[in-house]
Amino acid sequence: MKFVFLGLSITSSWGNGHATTYRGLIRELSRKGHDVLFLERDVPWYAANRDLASPPYCGLGLYSSLEELRDFYSRDVKEADVVILGSYVPQGVEAGKWVLETAHGLTAFYDIDTPVTVSKLNYADTEYLSPALVPRFDLYLSFTGGPILNLLETRYGARAARVLYCSADPENYSPNGSCPEWDLGYIGTYSADRQPALTRMLIWPAKAWKEGRFIVAGPLYPSEISWPENVRRIEHLPPSEHKGFYNRQRFTLNVTRADMIAAGYSPSVRLFEAAACGTSIISDYWKGIETIFEPGREILIASGPEEVLSFLRNRPETLRHEIALRARERVLREHTAAHRAEALEKYISEVKPRMRTSPP
Repeated sequence: MKFVFLGLSITSSWGNGHATTYRGLIRELSRKGHDVLFLERDVPWYAANRDLASPPYCGLGLYSSLEELRDFYSRDVKEADVVILGSYVPQGVEAGKWVLETAHGLTAFYDIDTPVTVSKLNYADTEYLSPALVPRFDLYLSFTGGPILNLLETRYGARAARVLYCSADPENYSPNGSCPEWDLGYIGTYSADRQPALTRMLIWPAKAWKEGRFIVAGPLYPSEISWPENVRRIEHLPPSEHKGFYNRQRFTLNVTRADMIAAGYSPSVRLFEAAACGTSIISDYWKGIETIFEPGREILIASGPEEVLSFLRNRPETLRHEIALRARERVLREHTAAHRAEALEKYISEVKPRMRTSPP
């Protein structure tokens, strides 16, 4: 099949979690024999931070405006078997209208920010999707599973809402035998609603355990944040360095945005990447996490700094390694990019017959 993706970015992982998801999924689709074109808005902040300027497994089209998008890529969209529009695409509503009017094949919306999107729809915020567009897509792919899928269908009229979680790429994320340099690490772009959890789960433990070694990687953190002396900061870490980063941690921390916690069933790509590297994970709790990893056996759940410190200081190394090994085995069994490509193919095969019988 011929796929066209219209997404936030595949060329740059700077300040977004979209690029790594698109890279893994599209590479696996290419390996299955599909032809893929990725269309990306050429914006200065990604242009200055491109860590994959020429993806080897798909065509790439950079456009500077909606007019340029229409002028250069209408034929590709019209002839594609599947056209997938992603969340947070600049001028996404107008781009979505154009896709739906132009495409002759199956159309899908890939929501990499589902709880945020639903919140925006509730408050009539049409930054990249409008309520009127939701029922027009043949397929609604969601980074979040659980009850929100039913909500998308019953409240917003999505024809077929299906979960398509993020994933890990075993070729890029695996144990490398490094000796841990840090007791606890975290990677993620600054988010105001996530920062209180990061403060509780990492900054406070670092202040309480001055002998401990901590590290936080990610851009856009305000300069007024007071980092303890035993917390190392890295402004940006490209995906090529993530494997080494995880492998040099005894434990890695996962903290979840408020919208994701409220919705549940919203695993972060960092969960899968760290687990694939064989790094033990400490996470906050959200409903549905037990469907991704088994608490106590594959992942450790903490609600505050005392529990984090207990894991860091009192957990025997043999138990830490066992938890990490079980999590890695779970990822390889269920949560790779290849699994997601297979799921996407399955959803497309289920929806295509409906397209011939459903009214527009």
